[in-house]
Amino acid sequence: MEFKVKDLSLAPQGRLQIEWAEMHMSVLMRIRREFEKYKPLKGVKISAVLHVTKETAVLMRTLIAGGAEVWLAASNPLSTQDDVAAALVEDGVHVFAWRGESTEEYFWAIEQVASIEPNIVIDDGGDLHAFLHDKAQNIAEKVWGGTEETTTGVIRLRAMEREGILKYPVIAVNNAYTKYLFDNRYGTGQSTLDGIMRATNILFSGKYVVVAGYGWVGRGIALRARGMGAKVIVTEVDPIKALEAVMDGFEVMSMSEAAKIGDVFITATGNINVIRREHIELMKDGAILANAGHFNVEINIKDLEELAIEKRNIRPCVTEYKLRNGKKVYLLAEGRLVNLVCAEGHPSEVMDMSFANQALSVKYLVENKGKLEKKVFNVPIEIDRMVATLKLESMGIKIDELTEEQREYIRKWKL
Repeated sequence: MEFKVKDLSLAPQGRLQIEWAEMHMSVLMRIRREFEKYKPLKGVKISAVLHVTKETAVLMRTLIAGGAEVWLAASNPLSTQDDVAAALVEDGVHVFAWRGESTEEYFWAIEQVASIEPNIVIDDGGDLHAFLHDKAQNIAEKVWGGTEETTTGVIRLRAMEREGILKYPVIAVNNAYTKYLFDNRYGTGQSTLDGIMRATNILFSGKYVVVAGYGWVGRGIALRARGMGAKVIVTEVDPIKALEAVMDGFEVMSMSEAAKIGDVFITATGNINVIRREHIELMKDGAILANAGHFNVEINIKDLEELAIEKRNIRPCVTEYKLRNGKKVYLLAEGRLVNLVCAEGHPSEVMDMSFANQALSVKYLVENKGKLEKKVFNVPIEIDRMVATLKLESMGIKIDELTEEQREYIRKWKL
């Protein structure tokens, strides 16, 4: 099969969405012009598992402009924008993605894009990397290199590296300063609240919002919720991050304590069963549960189902659970990524930097084929700084440069 999407007739609307994203992704568009000119990816086969959004489409078009052949599957069963998927098929991308995939269909699509024996793999969450290492090792051994977009995926790849089974070098795009400081913090912070508001139309002002996890994603959510007038509580397992949250002015407590107080709960840890039976039983009537982590494992849905005596879909994206104790709690997006299922994901401006790192990292892997160890690498600092420089230029911002005297001064140990 060359592709599988929901409806090719949606392509005209998808093209408009992509055009809108391109207007707000000036760094990636500048890279595209360079790719069109020099064709650094000519003849390279790329398999990608990413959220199929208008921003991803801008990256896919950039890779094609560089000469690549691209195969794309979704990194979440509910995050695909079907009009964008259809438009990408018309652009020549082999897309296997549609909103509402079953678990079986989701992994079938990943298998399709893995089976082409790619030179480069791009992943968001690690499912493509895991598939290649678990069920297609003969293909993995031929891969030149890969990239990884998220914290969750990098954690999985580090585990592969520790076990000595990683079969190709991987660049952790997530670890680029111009990715996590902006995408994770400002992108997820804004888009998570956007998803919750679109799903529920609630007023954040005056509500207790519990944010589980104070990594870069949790920081962004907490900051944005406070900016909306919410009273923010942070839960953490890391004493350093917990202390940082305290010093940033947030209340910090255990989830068992927060469960009694919170109106809205947002998980952002990348770990399993952060909200579970003993917490759900303590929650207020009307509590709202949302997840901003990559996988739908942070809220224990099995516990929620077992505690419920009734269940109904009360709004798109909102499932009401009536518990044995008579209280009702509301789960958003089936516990999946609330910003992508209930809204459109990150703003294009912030994905501009993330996907610029992706494009340049793919180019770097092609240029360094056979030269890198089978390890997880950070994005080369020169790429990171280039992305920041281009972003500032696109915003019309100029910064100072060190004088030769200043450069000399910071090289000396004797003043």
